[in-house]
Amino acid sequence: MTEQIQTIFNKIAPVYDELNDKLSLGQHRIWKQMTIKWTQVQPGNIGLDLCCGSGDLTFLLARKITNSGQTYGVDFSCNLLEMAKKRCKDYYPQPQINWLEADVLNLPFDNNYCHVVTMGYGLRNVQNIPLCLQEIYRVLKPGGKAAILDFHRPSNQYIRNIQQWYLDNCVVPLATQMGLKEEYAYISPSLDRFPRGSEQKKIAQEIGFQEVTHYPLANGMMGVLVVRK
Repeated sequence: MTEQIQTIFNKIAPVYDELNDKLSLGQHRIWKQMTIKWTQVQPGNIGLDLCCGSGDLTFLLARKITNSGQTYGVDFSCNLLEMAKKRCKDYYPQPQINWLEADVLNLPFDNNYCHVVTMGYGLRNVQNIPLCLQEIYRVLKPGGKAAILDFHRPSNQYIRNIQQWYLDNCVVPLATQMGLKEEYAYISPSLDRFPRGSEQKKIAQEIGFQEVTHYPLANGMMGVLVVRK
């Protein structure tokens, strides 16, 4: 399953940003700003952006950390990392960012390594969500915070129906035009499998996080899990 998802993201890399805009109606930029704010990141921190994709959250994180700290963009898709590096070179040359190809289920960082972790649209796609949160807990310093943004299935059935109609009639047809129908058809079943906010909180509490909050956004179609070690 991990290799299958890795293949999907390597293939969609060229249109990743465009389809994110379509999928979120352009609102993902606002949600990413909110995600960064909830980490309470400070200049001089060490920060990891996991499942960094083409780098949006990584760039926002790096600007807060500045060159007095260290920022890492981590992803298992080599194609998305190459896109992030290119965007960084062309548009975001400062502050410096360390790009790393790695699996979020086995992070190549020491225990208690960083102050802040962010993740955007990645937790829903990992093979083992508790293990991923355990790795985040492991690498965070005591008192460190993580903020995890992702799409959700809303609990309200009317909103769920709207979300499904949009996926079926807008997102998948657009992906089909780009030759990526199968790659984007996975979104709907991934939403069905993804734990709701209350379930995410329970998993995080069982792992040992001291503070756990889940913020629903966009009528429950989006959410941010915020945790402190």
